Amino acid sequence: MEEKENQTQVGLKSSLDSEQFSQSQDKELDVAVRAVQMACSLCQRVQDGLISRTGGNEIQSKDDNSPVTVADWSVQATVSWVLSEAFGSRNVSIVAEEDVQTLSKPCAAGLLEAVVKTVNKSLVDAPHFGLKGPEMPLGTSEVLEAISRCNSNGGPTGRFWALDPVDGTLGFVRGDQYAIALALIEDGEVVLGVLGCPNYPMRKEWLGYHHRYHRIVSKLTPPTSESWDKGCVIYARRGSGKAWMQPLLHVNKKLVWPNSARPVRVSSIDNPSMATFCEPVEKANSSHSFTAGLAHSVGMRKQPLRVYSMVKYAAIARGDAEVFMKFARAGYKEKIWDHAAGVVVIQEAGGMVTDARGRPLDFSKGTYLEGLDRGIIASAGATLHDKIITAVDASWDSSSL
Repeated sequence: MEEKENQTQVGLKSSLDSEQFSQSQDKELDVAVRAVQMACSLCQRVQDGLISRTGGNEIQSKDDNSPVTVADWSVQATVSWVLSEAFGSRNVSIVAEEDVQTLSKPCAAGLLEAVVKTVNKSLVDAPHFGLKGPEMPLGTSEVLEAISRCNSNGGPTGRFWALDPVDGTLGFVRGDQYAIALALIEDGEVVLGVLGCPNYPMRKEWLGYHHRYHRIVSKLTPPTSESWDKGCVIYARRGSGKAWMQPLLHVNKKLVWPNSARPVRVSSIDNPSMATFCEPVEKANSSHSFTAGLAHSVGMRKQPLRVYSMVKYAAIARGDAEVFMKFARAGYKEKIWDHAAGVVVIQEAGGMVTDARGRPLDFSKGTYLEGLDRGIIASAGATLHDKIITAVDASWDSSSL
């Protein structure tokens, strides 16, 4: 009898632990979505300023020669501050793309000033997103501290956030597609992911229009109009079997959860001749010729959807495309923040993401996806996925990658 009671208590405790874990994840997802919504708003303001003028301190060059803007550091500082306020700085560990060294140089004084100003302007709006803002504007040292707090190296144990403050920076500075990506990783597994896509329209039919046309229409349309939903946030929690999409928050409105969210699902198309595949715009870190050859070999005939950044993951999760292939050139190493959020969103929307041998991506090795076999394949389902992996096997030895 006593043994049975003990078993019952153990079972009850296990159930309660599971429920508490779920509630904890729900709060983390809630805060993460709100933080990304706020980051999208921040980026839209900075992008509008970049496009309306040339030059200035807003654009710098990183070591890999890709442009980086004030938005990168501002988003990183803002998201870091929001997470630390919500869960306590001691409980928040973040792996992120930008470090504080560039901003700390004497020659970057103007850039640092712009970042501090942008962060404070964003945090003033925190209550609109259901978040608590600071009682006083953050000083320079506080902004630098928030950025430098993102110094985790990841690894196989513990919990940490992976943040890409502006993924697809070339798209950002050109007024095109880009994404803000935030994921929570626990013991090497992605447990939740949020993708903010400020220039990705809610309605699929708008995808056929050039991004400059989007900008013209958005300026002609009243900011309170529901007919022009420019931008979205897509998110998912591992094991839920669902992915959701919210529109970006309209100007002068407050985010009321879940902000008109609707479920998204991958496409049901499994015939390659009807499938659309995504590939990176940049040729520097991906082979267009190899992906084009693969697409042709499995029967894909439609024009590829070339978009910057992790918006490609969003396109598959929403059913706007069926396949994403990326085969990096020799020497290029994939970073975890470029994929973590997108992977869990596609998986929970019903799709698949693996390396080119069909193995799950490994987020337990630090800041890079170590052990990646040849490339990354994301698809709407197993039929397409298997055909692509078979095609890779057949043609890899003859490739120049």
